[in-house]
Amino acid sequence: MVISINNLVKRYGDLVALDHLSLEVQEGEILGLLGPNGSGKTTAINCILSLLKYDKGEIRVFDRPMAPDAYDIKRNIGVVMQNVAVFNELTVQENINYFCGLYVPEKEKRKQYVEEAIDFVGLGEFRKFYPKKLSGGLLRRLNIACGIAHHPKLIILDEPTVAVDPQSRNNILEGIERLNREGATVVYTSHYMEEVEQICSRVVILDKGRIIANGNKEELKNMISLGERITVETSVLSTGLLSALKNMPGVETAEYDGKQLVIKSAKGKNTLENTLDFLKKENIAYGRIYSEMPTLNDVFLQLTGTELRD
Repeated sequence: MVISINNLVKRYGDLVALDHLSLEVQEGEILGLLGPNGSGKTTAINCILSLLKYDKGEIRVFDRPMAPDAYDIKRNIGVVMQNVAVFNELTVQENINYFCGLYVPEKEKRKQYVEEAIDFVGLGEFRKFYPKKLSGGLLRRLNIACGIAHHPKLIILDEPTVAVDPQSRNNILEGIERLNREGATVVYTSHYMEEVEQICSRVVILDKGRIIANGNKEELKNMISLGERITVETSVLSTGLLSALKNMPGVETAEYDGKQLVIKSAKGKNTLENTLDFLKKENIAYGRIYSEMPTLNDVFLQLTGTELRD
């Protein structure tokens, strides 16, 4: 077991940030840790890292009790927080060397690790640049290199792709998957549900300091009442016809914005055929029509009542 949290309670005055939280992270997985703002994600991470004192419970990392002075444990942890934390007066290479040096005192080994980290995040041509000369995406990559250069067994990434371009985002996600294939266990938080769908083997959703969902993507999708979502491009749908659509068997919701009709079906109901029959019967002209199954974002919205990015 890489992380074991048992009955964790953290209060800020009258606010209960973590409410008897219990969670295990298995070796070799990429765990997606999701939740609305204020759900307790960052508090949980800071408690795992012993950056915060908590009121009750136990945290074990690598099967050993975690503590502020457990430096032998922390040596095997890499942390990449949402806010970029590098030294502006040091170059790319010097920054990575500094952070790697906190854990790897041997000069030759550190030199090798720094080169591997530079290559890993694709910053070879920027090694002599100072941070102020880097774009947002390159800064994120530097931040990741500083957090993983010492070859940690556990990597915690808190919103590593915020405000980066699509190319840098893809590079970062591919890098995380590569680190995982090479043996690292990853805890990953993000406000981009498509990233979580892409790379996470298991997802935990927190709300008000408690776990409200825990499982792989398919298990979470089976928790909610929604089935397929049907989208129809049409500009000729009247209010009366929309009401009739809403009353069709198997329809949970039907919304129309003047250009697109979106129908959400009840779980286990296939309403696509009925929708096509309705459009034909009422002589409703339409363009593209397509159907898709529930996404993790649908799960998150139904369980928490809010969009992930709200």
